[in-house]
Amino acid sequence: MKVLKFGGTSVGSSKNINNVINILENYGKSDTVVCVVSAVGGITDKLLLAGNQALNKDHNFLETYEDIVSKHFDLIKELNPSDSKTILGYVEERLRGLKSLLEGIYLINELSPKTSDKLVSYGELLSSFIIAETMKNRGLSANRKNSQELIITNSNFSKAEVDYSITNENIKDYFKTVQEDITILPGFISKSKIGEITTLGRGGSDFTAAIVAAALDVDQLEIWTDVSGMFTTNPKLVKQAYPIDKISYQEAMELSHFGAKVLYPPTVQPVLSLNIPIHIKNTLEPEAVGTIISNDETNSTAPVKGISNISNIALLTLEGSGMVGIPGFSKRLFETLSQEKINIIMITQASSEHSICLAIEAQDAEAAKVAIDAVFENEIELNKIDPIIIETGLSIIALVGDNMKNHQGISGKMFSSLGKNNINIRAIAQGASEKNITAVIGEKDVKKALNTLHEQFFEAQNKQINVFITGVGNVGERLVEQIKQQKKYLKDNLKIKLRIVGLSNSRRMIFDEHGLDLKNWKADLADSQEASLQGFFQNVKALNLRNSIFVDVTANKEISELYAQYLRESIAVVACNKIACSSDFENYKLLKRLSLKYNAPFLFETNVGAGLPIIDTLNNLVASGDKVNSIQAVLSGSLNFVFNNFNDSTKFYDIVKQAGAEGYTEPDPRIDLSGVDVARKILILARESGVEMNLEDIENSSFLSESGQKSGSVDDFYETLIQDEAHYQALYASAKANNSQLKYVAKFDNGKASVGLQEIPEGHPFYNLEGSDNIVMFYTERYPTNPMIIKGAGAGADVTASGLFADIIRLGND
Repeated sequence: MKVLKFGGTSVGSSKNINNVINILENYGKSDTVVCVVSAVGGITDKLLLAGNQALNKDHNFLETYEDIVSKHFDLIKELNPSDSKTILGYVEERLRGLKSLLEGIYLINELSPKTSDKLVSYGELLSSFIIAETMKNRGLSANRKNSQELIITNSNFSKAEVDYSITNENIKDYFKTVQEDITILPGFISKSKIGEITTLGRGGSDFTAAIVAAALDVDQLEIWTDVSGMFTTNPKLVKQAYPIDKISYQEAMELSHFGAKVLYPPTVQPVLSLNIPIHIKNTLEPEAVGTIISNDETNSTAPVKGISNISNIALLTLEGSGMVGIPGFSKRLFETLSQEKINIIMITQASSEHSICLAIEAQDAEAAKVAIDAVFENEIELNKIDPIIIETGLSIIALVGDNMKNHQGISGKMFSSLGKNNINIRAIAQGASEKNITAVIGEKDVKKALNTLHEQFFEAQNKQINVFITGVGNVGERLVEQIKQQKKYLKDNLKIKLRIVGLSNSRRMIFDEHGLDLKNWKADLADSQEASLQGFFQNVKALNLRNSIFVDVTANKEISELYAQYLRESIAVVACNKIACSSDFENYKLLKRLSLKYNAPFLFETNVGAGLPIIDTLNNLVASGDKVNSIQAVLSGSLNFVFNNFNDSTKFYDIVKQAGAEGYTEPDPRIDLSGVDVARKILILARESGVEMNLEDIENSSFLSESGQKSGSVDDFYETLIQDEAHYQALYASAKANNSQLKYVAKFDNGKASVGLQEIPEGHPFYNLEGSDNIVMFYTERYPTNPMIIKGAGAGADVTASGLFADIIRLGND
């Protein structure tokens, strides 16, 4: 004999019911089948809605009732197009009884638990009758038995307790006489010993099936639903979630208790002692393996089996110095909630006995507060304890696994990964059995938390990185293309799943939490919403994705002023923009502090030397205990390109124009040629060396003509280059006469810094610096005479983009 249960979705449409009938027909060919069915999908909610509408004198209860009628009549006609009169007649009669009940609730203005049980029982009674009669019409050997005649309970309406001694005998006696191959039973419903209609709680159809399976001692109980088993976590929130092949009874109960909807928690109890396996199957994919729940010792030894969550949680806190060392507070607290029929989901108490925290359903929070404050009224008046504190907008997440107790560091991994993603934990509980670790977090963080934990414990150390890029001009475009090109390599070799979730230029911005399609990103961006700096930040914040990185590929001051907001949300910042790190020293230090406080890395390698590892090398020197004495450097690839190509047979204007066309200068070349850009770079290196300094402290000897320095616009500046050609030729002629090369040099020595054009003699390390190359020489206590030298391309879109990419990858490897 086989016992199967089909849930509301499985019987939610004629198509799905046909799938159920096909499954039952196949099973019935070789074995006797007991099939427990839920109400048609959504009907129980509609019954409760209609009841509450009637209770509240809302005439819409009749409209809701008509929806229920229509749903059932449509199903009957679709399932039995040629012979539906008999079924329709019975169902119509039952629905008239439902209408009378609703009208009674409306008239007497009462909806007691007893009446509510009678109300919701219509769902299963109707669905089971329709399915059984449809099967008979198709010539199958099937019959329906009303579960209320088999399952006997007490009178605890809405969640009745089963009298197993009577129930088991009823079930055994009935099935000894069954002649049909298939018996259909309505789930969820039962009767008390005095004949009153009761129910087994929402999800109780699973429980009905387990009661029957245990009474008949079958080989296996099958629970058919709309998913292919119990998943590692909620697949609606975590795309990477997958079905668990095998799981223990205890693990299944823990996951179900903490919100896994596939299984009603009490279901396990009747079959546990008999070691009857429960097989979770998918009605829509009958061939899928599903999940087997048992005590099979061959179950996987993985420490964590699943992650679950319960939403709409309130946290109650009872605290006060008057509780310390005084027996009885907990007893009174729990008794009060028990009397109010309020279920406690989680408990945690400080070892100091100064406070007790309880997690309950948010809908019960106000009633709990009123009751608890009344019970402890005297202690509150004497200031021994505080009035109960309620926090709402919370959710519980739980890590579940039988083998967690055998593995050290599970809780450490859990909490550190949540902390890195700015997920605040309000309360923690862990049972002595160590089968679950539970935490209360904000409802808004649930999706991020589940994805973070799933990645940590189930995805073979793959790390998903979510990137948001502002500025997709020359450098930004190259960065997007490099990411597109390397995605597969990063996943296969570095276990990094990198996706661009947001893009923005000065006009438009686009977002997709599942990752943008990089094949058509330019066209998609052109068709997207209007851009705004604050709007971009708000979108990044609202998406609330784990391992988020904001990448600034601009030279925009306003964008740099938003870094603090990103860091406070634990969103890492990767900046090509030099303005923030060369701004007022206090702002620079603030960003550093926020980065540490919120565990949000702030990387800006491309601020100096584009893709060269200059800042990283300097940081490693300082971190290892070395001390920087002086720095000499050529830090402008733009200026190096200009002076390497300028001579007495060229014009300075033409070379500057060429540098701009090839992407070596900013759109406003004065930023590069004024020396401000180089000053910012040496300032950043000085600060990273540990020196407090501001931009105005740096001596800047400009080589520009006086009119060039005073130019009011980019066009005016270019005009001065033409007019003052003689000035620039004179600079070249002087260097040539001295057998030297013109280089724009940055120096830092003994706490002072300067930048300016210099004539570099032959034999100096800077003399043969070609193209747009940069060079930095670090003189330190470990490198006092022969400096550490870093040299290479220091400008250009590709190398700058690769420097940004390297920072992103560095974060992915953290």
